[in-house]
Amino acid sequence: MERKEFQLGDVVQMKKQHPCGTNEMEIIRMGMDIRIKCVGCQHSVLIPRAKFEKNMKKVLRSKEDGQQQNAASGSE
Repeated sequence: MERKEFQLGDVVQMKKQHPCGTNEMEIIRMGMDIRIKCVGCQHSVLIPRAKFEKNMKKVLRSKEDGQQQNAASGSE
């Protein structure tokens, strides 16, 4: 099985929704455990990396994509 690629600052889609109704989470800390913050209500949760990788569907917005857009708009 292929490892999922994600990094600090990415917004990811999870398999299960947060109780507030959104399934978008931002990665705010990485290590053996990963801290994610709900985009809807700003609640943060610390979960083991293995559980995070199992429950993550896909990366919605990468931090790198945002930096590239900012650099392009700043050079105009």
